[in-house]
Amino acid sequence: MKSFADLQQVGKQLKEQQAQREKAEAERIAREKQAAIEANIFRSSIGDVQILKQQEKFHPIPQKPKPIPFKHIEDEQKALQESLSDEFDAGTLLESDENLSYTRPGVGIDVAKKLRQGAWVIQAQLDLHGMRRDQARDNLGEFLRKCIRSGFRCVRIIHGKGLGSINKEPVLKNKVRNWLIQKDEVIAFSQATAADGGSGALIVLLRAS
Repeated sequence: MKSFADLQQVGKQLKEQQAQREKAEAERIAREKQAAIEANIFRSSIGDVQILKQQEKFHPIPQKPKPIPFKHIEDEQKALQESLSDEFDAGTLLESDENLSYTRPGVGIDVAKKLRQGAWVIQAQLDLHGMRRDQARDNLGEFLRKCIRSGFRCVRIIHGKGLGSINKEPVLKNKVRNWLIQKDEVIAFSQATAADGGSGALIVLLRAS
């Protein structure tokens, strides 16, 4: 059996342990109160809090560049820069009549005669008066393309009689004939009648579009 002194010592230790537990509990309660005070201070300072709505992100669809019509550009450039030779001599291809008519191989020989007689209605005309050679050539090529697209069959080309040119020579008159023979869309032509311009113009028959 322990002595009275030992019992006193055990009692003292128990009291110290109890005091430590009470102190720790008091410190815990104090910390919770302080945390509650600080939390209230934070809430009161920022006010009511609302959850932000998350907007859907916008992902723009990039617009594709418009396709470049390379083929169309190439065709237009070829059309504007006509591959018509100024050195081409159509003299041997023209019929030996006073009108120097022309019909493409495979076309009936009566076509040029009907042109001279006005069998077809003139649907469009091009006046090359006063144009230089290169300008006249380009305008002629563009005019024929437009006529084919429009479905015109019979047109008039006015090249003039050359009365205003140097030495009074009809330069465009011969050039126009040479150019027309090189165009696949031209199947025949003949000098115009007096009423339609005579020796200063040609009546041209184009293939069907």
